Amino acid sequence: AGVLTPEDATKLVTALKKEVKIPLELHSHCTAGICEMTYMAAIKAGVDIIDCSMSPLSNGTAQPSTQAMNVALKGTEYDPKLNMDEIHKAEPIVTEIVNKYVKNGLLNPKSFQINPNILTYQVPGGMLSNMIKQLTDQGAMDKYEEVLKEIPRVRKDMGYPPLVTPLSQMVGTQSVLNILSGERYKMCAKEIKDYLHGKYGKSPAPVDEEIKKKIIGDDEVITCRPADLLKPEFEGLKEKYKDIARCDEDVLSLALFEQVATEFLTKKYNPEPEVEVDSFDMYI
Repeated sequence: AGVLTPEDATKLVTALKKEVKIPLELHSHCTAGICEMTYMAAIKAGVDIIDCSMSPLSNGTAQPSTQAMNVALKGTEYDPKLNMDEIHKAEPIVTEIVNKYVKNGLLNPKSFQINPNILTYQVPGGMLSNMIKQLTDQGAMDKYEEVLKEIPRVRKDMGYPPLVTPLSQMVGTQSVLNILSGERYKMCAKEIKDYLHGKYGKSPAPVDEEIKKKIIGDDEVITCRPADLLKPEFEGLKEKYKDIARCDEDVLSLALFEQVATEFLTKKYNPEPEVEVDSFDMYI
């Protein structure tokens, strides 16, 4: 999420290296502006792999620049010895892709900006990108800072759910709704209602009872393992989608992401005729 500090990275990697033998990989974002320092601290503490990104796509809500980290480590005992000639060949292609999506509005330049306040709000990069898109679509980017401040409040109300998918998107969406509606929890996402009904399991900390009552009233809350209440559906999905589910993995994809998987598998097994594309589109 880009909120790991250099000091914590040193402690974490050092402790893990004492206990595990498999390679350790660190993935972080530059959203808060400290990622490169965190990576260097982790490297010196013994981390084996760092995730980076081609420079045109790096920084902000993405990872540090591959090229920059290579320069920083060149000639040291940690030198990755990358083939920079090949990387430089890819740069203009990636740059063209970035420019295209910035121009058509699908990629907001704000995603490339650094915001140290993220360390306070604890907002992951993917969550931040999604939130920016929601506000842009609503013509409400002027509410950006208000929504950022609302996120830790919503998270506290919900019993501090971990900000990982899907909970991060749920908390972010609810924060947007709270600000844009002008009244907290006047509008509530279905997923938040499901969460308060216990369908995502038990919250790490107690949920605010007043907020819960406002949203779901006196509805019964699940206290057991939510998955125990689900009926077996593998065979049913297998029969329902027998035309596009060619293997068990396809059925599992449909069980997890039915709407998206249906479209994906339909195109996979029944591809549309190829159309002529320009040189740029070949790289997307």
